Amino acid sequence: MTAQIKSLLLDTRLPRLEVRMLLEHVLAKPRAWLLAHDTDPLAPDVAAAYEALAQRRLAGEPMAYLLGQREFMGHAFRVTPDVLIPRPDTEVLVETALECVAGQSAPAVLDLGTGSGAIAISIALARRDARVMASDVSAAALAVAAGNAWELTASVRFVEGSWYDAVPAGEGFDLIVSNPPYVASDDPHLGQGDVRFEPRGALTDGADGLEDLRRIVAGAHRHLKPGAALWMEHGWDQAEAVRGLLAAAGFADVHSRRDLAGIERISGGRWPGRG
Repeated sequence: MTAQIKSLLLDTRLPRLEVRMLLEHVLAKPRAWLLAHDTDPLAPDVAAAYEALAQRRLAGEPMAYLLGQREFMGHAFRVTPDVLIPRPDTEVLVETALECVAGQSAPAVLDLGTGSGAIAISIALARRDARVMASDVSAAALAVAAGNAWELTASVRFVEGSWYDAVPAGEGFDLIVSNPPYVASDDPHLGQGDVRFEPRGALTDGADGLEDLRRIVAGAHRHLKPGAALWMEHGWDQAEAVRGLLAAAGFADVHSRRDLAGIERISGGRWPGRG
């Protein structure tokens, strides 16, 4: 006897929401269709596709990689194991970026270490007049980001290289943003949960978690216009250290902002133009 769709909807190995999302994915149908057709017979190839995804999920693989996408700032971004999965915590960086350039016409914005392109593309979509550049050392990540920009019709210039090495000489920006690797190499979280499946080089600097943040702060003055801002995401316990880096480099108005969980998630400041 051929199994029905509802037999998979009752799969108790995974949370109900995840079961439904995987079924929607393999059937390419929305939730309403599933509910209306739950007694329909389930084709063997569809059942096999679902089971393959369920096994990968049971092994801990992130839902975003299984589904191939994740929502961020109201947009659907394609994600692969070549890029970090966009997280709601990072939306405060985009919101702050948009505030920084709110009164400017055609602002120039640089996103360092763009990954999936979620930050740069979200800024470009919210500010169609902005000139947005995004860099990454990973060609595979840039391919994902460029695909997302195409799908979402965002105008972003992508450049390949390590941090400021990717930026053409003489380019100046009204704002620089970054969500760099900031997890210390010995942090036990690197071996837990979704993080196990994400690109390690996008998570940790291989040192104390502040190495890439130091590089970004140290090189920012060469590309920031007078009065421009630099904002960076960092770890839950790194805000004080990052504020210290910014202040020591000569930034003014240095402060941190909290995410929805109340954690100091990003820190930044304004470049006064000296130095």
